[in-house]
Amino acid sequence: MNARREASAQADLDRRFMAAAIRLSRKHLGLTATNPSVGTLIVRDDGAGPFIVGRGVTALGGRPHAETQALDEAGVLARGATAYVTLEPCAHHGRTPPCAEALAAAGIARVVGAASDPDARVGGRGYAILRAAGIEVVEGILASDAANLMAGYLTRSVKRRPEVTVKMAVSADGMIGRKGQGQLAITGPVSRAQVHAMRAEADAILIGIGTALADDPELTCRLPGLESRSPARIVLDMDSRLPLQSKLALTARQVPVMLACGARADADRKAALSAMGVELLAAEEFEGRIALPELAEDLAARGMATLMVEGGAETVRNFLADGLVDRIALFTGEIVVGEGGIAAPLDRDHMPEGFSLVREAWFGPDRYSEYVRDR
Repeated sequence: MNARREASAQADLDRRFMAAAIRLSRKHLGLTATNPSVGTLIVRDDGAGPFIVGRGVTALGGRPHAETQALDEAGVLARGATAYVTLEPCAHHGRTPPCAEALAAAGIARVVGAASDPDARVGGRGYAILRAAGIEVVEGILASDAANLMAGYLTRSVKRRPEVTVKMAVSADGMIGRKGQGQLAITGPVSRAQVHAMRAEADAILIGIGTALADDPELTCRLPGLESRSPARIVLDMDSRLPLQSKLALTARQVPVMLACGARADADRKAALSAMGVELLAAEEFEGRIALPELAEDLAARGMATLMVEGGAETVRNFLADGLVDRIALFTGEIVVGEGGIAAPLDRDHMPEGFSLVREAWFGPDRYSEYVRDR
């Protein structure tokens, strides 16, 4: 009975520290390039209860890894301690030894891991190195929570494309705007602040040219202190119609703007946009529109792991039709648009098949519902 109680207490402790490591990993979401943002805690217990002696989160740009930073902070206190890692430690050699070997060399006695790494260079090898060194390994603690935060990295590794999140603000009567009125505030300031926080964690935001022409959006993160975390902005623009005086074009040298356009686009307009700092992405055409699966592959090849699709209705429908949507972030406001409204491609009562509700919240008076594609 005592052994069972001790095992239960240890399991509770493992979940507690893993939850803290997962929270830590969120710090650099969207800032670690091709690597995921991983959190690591080094915890030891000298008889008076467990305490953290080392913390690490994947550095900006992806190096150094979380484990080596946590070990550096822990120093000699790492020997005999437990390491909590949100992703299986890497096992492949570069110019520096893999994190699994670094943990073993530091004298770590126990490693508790969350998500498994689908990278073919890791895929169980990290844990195998640890076990071969005599280290106790516990896998899969809060694995789904950790995987949810690094879904971009996991999707890019497995599917060779970014994780795609559709973000929509829908009125109480199922509209996303009113024809001919440009941007229409459907949700309140608390919801808009939440959207800016989501942008800060994404690699790129994408809209169709229709939305760019109608709304003239900035698509930046404008939360105080997070302005520098604005992601790249992508416009689907087959004929390069983005106005030279648009907010996107005028700010292209401050925050990257990419225009996915076809071969038929006007050469002079492309040259003028390029001269303003807009990057042109050569895109393939399918049935008169940008071929989205190929574009998604190209974005993944550039290191992009998370893509937010913010509109418009046709663009959302095309991503859904091509099976490219992984997550739907739906904000439902109190406003009633009424006559002349633009119907949303989805709402709480009309969700695409194969998506499950995983989270609900309220941001001011607005209801937030998050759906994830069934695995």
